[in-house]
Amino acid sequence: MTQINKSRSTDTRHQILSTAQQIILGKGFAAVGLNEILKAANVPKGSFYHYFESKEHFGTALLEHYFEQYIAGLDSQLKADKRPAVERLIAYFEQWKSNQCNDTSMDRCLVVKLSGEVTDLSESMRLTLKKGTQQVIEHLAMCVQAAKDNDEIKLTADAQTVTEELYYLWIGATLMTKVNHTPSALELAMSATLSKLGLPNHN
Repeated sequence: MTQINKSRSTDTRHQILSTAQQIILGKGFAAVGLNEILKAANVPKGSFYHYFESKEHFGTALLEHYFEQYIAGLDSQLKADKRPAVERLIAYFEQWKSNQCNDTSMDRCLVVKLSGEVTDLSESMRLTLKKGTQQVIEHLAMCVQAAKDNDEIKLTADAQTVTEELYYLWIGATLMTKVNHTPSALELAMSATLSKLGLPNHN
């Protein structure tokens, strides 16, 4: 395969995954047919298995693609700059809340959308979700640790444990936002986050 053909193949694969992510956020994994994805991506129906061995392999690749994008964005949000680490951390959670509250009936988190559905369906996808969420927690924990080291926050537990507690809190709040169609769970999550970090709550 020439370099040009490799590039085209990579672009087409990326197009399929990006298109599928938006559709699956709306409908779930099992409910979406491959033909619907390929039609929306403007890719010939017969070419799917050129890029993916099976729908399970496709689902695993979809999650890997999602986490690659998510962690790249997370690193950009949390990267060291002139702001204190705690400001960068709170800004991340504020953006999480804002993104989910823009339309409480619309899923915007693939972890929340698929975790309950695919963990019993596919071991490969479950492990990819596990690995991806662990990476997110690790990156967040580095920012929590920096805030602790700089005496910006006071913690009663180690940074890793606190970060896990916060991440699970926000995942649960996002799920309940979907259930209730109101932002109240995310607002409570923000208040709990500030309390956990020993910061004043101005709400």
